[in-house]
Amino acid sequence: MDDKIAVFRKMYYIRVFEDAIVLAVNEKKMKPAVYLSAGQEAVSAALSHVISDAQLFPQHRCHDIYLSWGGDPQKLLDELNNKPTGTSCGKVGSNCIQNFNENINMYGHIGLIGDNVPIAVGAAMGNKRLTICFFGDGAAEEDYIYPSLGFAATHKLPILFICIDNNLSVLTKKEVRRSWRLADVADGFGLYTADIIDNPWSVIESAVDALNNLPALINIHTCRKYWHVGVGIDNELERDMVKVVDTELATCGVDTTTIKSEIENEVKKLWKNQQ
Repeated sequence: MDDKIAVFRKMYYIRVFEDAIVLAVNEKKMKPAVYLSAGQEAVSAALSHVISDAQLFPQHRCHDIYLSWGGDPQKLLDELNNKPTGTSCGKVGSNCIQNFNENINMYGHIGLIGDNVPIAVGAAMGNKRLTICFFGDGAAEEDYIYPSLGFAATHKLPILFICIDNNLSVLTKKEVRRSWRLADVADGFGLYTADIIDNPWSVIESAVDALNNLPALINIHTCRKYWHVGVGIDNELERDMVKVVDTELATCGVDTTTIKSEIENEVKKLWKNQQ
């Protein structure tokens, strides 16, 4: 039960943090060029619960990754507000969150879709450290992804590829873009593969299996709440894992009211520090 509560805490914190950004953008207190993780937070919350020490190569939508692995939320908010105390000295913004000086090694994305995949493979080859590389289902269609997967398989690198599959490349669904499955492609290269939804307990189970069979790829079907960039709502979430886990905990007799109140107050305090 403690594990479920810990994962829920991370998920709920990310959701409240992201929703606060939405409010700030709508009130014109922040620029709208934000890439939000709301709706997808179960993946990073679950993975970070079982993998604490790895070098991280995130995609452009990475607030959840930074927060889940223990990044300083104040520095993240400072970056979004273009302050020199931000994660990239306030010069980059939402899609390039990084951390080298604290308790995580997170190498910020530069905006070229999928470019972090060959870079992550090179890092895993160079230092043999456990590496997690995140990319989306749109990035999976870039031509330099496949040699990277094949190279990782050939050299048996300690790398876990995570495809955050929200079925959208900006606004275009997969059925319009392609007729193949990423998990099948990765399997063809000889990687251990899994194709799952973003239930955090399924993510944890698949991650544990993958760690024993690296290199590996997990394609995780999830739901993006907000636009590719900005705070417009794509649709009501088909599957809101924050609510699902909250309900699971309630069924087990855990009252999350205090947890949620504490997190909401923490995020409010962050914003007060910005004023």
